[in-house]
Order: sequence, then structure tokens, then C-alpha cells
Amino acid sequence: MTDLSNAPVEPGKAEPFYQIWIRALTRPEERTFVEIAASPNANPNVAYLWLFLTGLVSSVITFALQGASMQQIREFLPPEAAQALGPGQVGGMGLLGAICGAPIAAAFGVLFFAILVGLIQLIAKMFGGTGDYARLVYTAACIAAPLNLVSAVLTLLAAIPFIGILFGLVSMVVGIYGLFLYVSAVKGVNQFGWGQAAGSVLLPGVVIGCLCACLVGGALALIGPAVGNVFSTINQSLGTY
Repeated sequence: MTDLSNAPVEPGKAEPFYQIWIRALTRPEERTFVEIAASPNANPNVAYLWLFLTGLVSSVITFALQGASMQQIREFLPPEAAQALGPGQVGGMGLLGAICGAPIAAAFGVLFFAILVGLIQLIAKMFGGTGDYARLVYTAACIAAPLNLVSAVLTLLAAIPFIGILFGLVSMVVGIYGLFLYVSAVKGVNQFGWGQAAGSVLLPGVVIGCLCACLVGGALALIGPAVGNVFSTINQSLGTY
């Protein structure tokens, strides 16, 4: 059983993207996502464009903050190391990351999202869902794209000394709410129950999480000795002062 009323849902009219995003974030009802999926603009290309542009903004902010963090770390390095890593180099690395790294990160974000939604829809079909990939990826992008921008703003605020931890907690709440929105979207697009929707969303995440954990564990096992040597060298340098 679904919560959707028996009233037929007519194909939606084209409307500005920001109105669609606001509805997706503020009206987490099954009918909302059914109407969004029925939009004449509901196609993967629109979803990919939204995700790339908002992911680009988020990545630029992330790389800029990483550059600022490197500058702060430089102040605690021994004089020789700090001199080797001059302010110009730190600034150049941050700028290079923003210009070159951000588009690559945004593109990989779109690819990962497309694969994840494909897995979710595949499992949803196994659970008896009636939706399809094109409608689901568009509907999910209406959630993910604005959340990218919200996360970018919260990342900036979280960098503020002392009060940044509060915005870190807000980010956690936003992440939980986003998960609820994705489950609601899968439920609306596929027209089945909450259990099937939750399973469709969570199972791919569990599988990908396990794979990532294995990859990270293997990488740490390979680079662990090298990292240990670096820290040992730094400790020896600090011990001479």
C-alpha cells in the first residue's frame, strides 16, 4: 500500500528548476515525487547537468578550504620544511586544485551518482517497483543538486573557528534528512511501500561501503610503511629544536 491518493497524476508542466528543488526539499510527500517524475523535463541529461554544476561549486569550495588548511599546517612545520613549502606554493596548489581538480571531482561525482541510482533502481525492480532509471535519476537529482549547494555553504560555515562544530552537527542532520528524501523519492517513483523503498536505497550503500572499506584497508596496508617513515622524519626534525 502507498500513501498516494487515487486521484490521477497528470504530467507536470515545465517550471523553473529552483521551484522543483524547493518542492523536493520542503514537501517530502509521495505525490510530490510522482509529479516531479512526470515532468516533461524529466530526463537524465538535465539531472547530470544539475549535479555537475552544483558539484563543481562544492568542489571549488572544498579545494579552497584545503588550501587554507595547508597554509595553517605550514606554520607548525620545521623551518626547513616550511621554507620548502612556501606560501606561493601553497596558494598555487589550492588554485590548481580549484581549477583542475574541481571539474574532475564534479565529473566523478556525477558518474558515482548515476551508478548508485542505477543500482537502486535495479533493486527496486527486484522488489516490484514500477519506475525506471530516467525518472528516478531526475527525481533524485532534484534532491541531490540543492543539497550539494547546502553542503557547500555548511562546509564554509563549519570552517569558522569555535562555532564551526555547530554547523558540522547541522550537516549531519541535513544528511539524515537527505536520506529520508531519497527513500521517499524511490517510494514515489516506484509506487511501493516504505520497506521496499528503504531496502532499495540502503542495500547499494552497504555494498559500496564494504567495497570502499576493503579498498581503503588495502591502500593503507600498502602505504602504511611510507607514511610511518614520513612521520618519523618529521618527529626527528622537531626533536632537533
